[in-house]
Amino acid sequence: MKSQPFKPNILLLTAALIWGFAFVAQRKGMEHIHPLTFNGIRFLLGAVVLLPFLTSSKRKKATASWSNKRLWFHGILAGFALFVAASFQQLGIVYTTAGKAGFITSLYILFVPAFGMITGHRSGRSVWLAALLATAGLYLLSVHEQIELSIGDILVLISALFWAMHLIVLSYIAPLHDAKWIAFIQFLFTGLLSLLLAIGLESPNLSAILQTAYPLLYAGIMSAGIGFTLQIAAQGRARADHAAIILSLEAVFAAIGGYIILGEKMNITQLTGCLLMLIAVVWIQLKPSEVKRT
Repeated sequence: MKSQPFKPNILLLTAALIWGFAFVAQRKGMEHIHPLTFNGIRFLLGAVVLLPFLTSSKRKKATASWSNKRLWFHGILAGFALFVAASFQQLGIVYTTAGKAGFITSLYILFVPAFGMITGHRSGRSVWLAALLATAGLYLLSVHEQIELSIGDILVLISALFWAMHLIVLSYIAPLHDAKWIAFIQFLFTGLLSLLLAIGLESPNLSAILQTAYPLLYAGIMSAGIGFTLQIAAQGRARADHAAIILSLEAVFAAIGGYIILGEKMNITQLTGCLLMLIAVVWIQLKPSEVKRT
């Protein structure tokens, strides 16, 4: 029985932890500024954080430089998936509840192995079992009301599809390049495109942006600059379907953050949901990789 690599799992777990606590920052940010403005500033901050580290790589296979066309093409490809996913998610949060948004977003757990069937990388039974367990756990943890699809839910569902695509794209390109360069390029692309659209559609206000300084700093430096970079570094060695299940623990960390920061309590149903998700993550680490190529 072959366990999954330890270091990539730690990186993914750390990213999930950062993103879980970032949920409060994203919600707070939407109280003062619009989604595209928030994402534009957030991801440009992430790019700025990485800028000093771009020339420090010692990885020979990265061949990272400002003139590497293949690197920039791959970074922009990841950036496009990131832009669509983050934009639809941030907009959808405005029109639906936090619990439903968290659950629907995390349906990428199922979308990743489903997309894998299309690309000829079929996941084995252990992956599907873990994905179903994690999805059930997410439902118990996140959803506290009857599910009736609203416009916000549909927007978040679209974002979940593109989060899955983002994971799959990274599984192909992350082993080829330095993680910091891929992260920098996707942040730069997403941030610039978001701000360009925000200027035309949202009319960003400096006073409102300053009121959102703390949520933006956490979302930009921690969630984007550090969290997404850790994800890319991990996906250089981790499969997309395994990564999706581990990253889904951000919902558990969000609940823990709500308990610590906001004083929110969890009932027995939510605790059962957390337990199911933890079982899913442990299960996928203990089971050998089962990939069927068509």
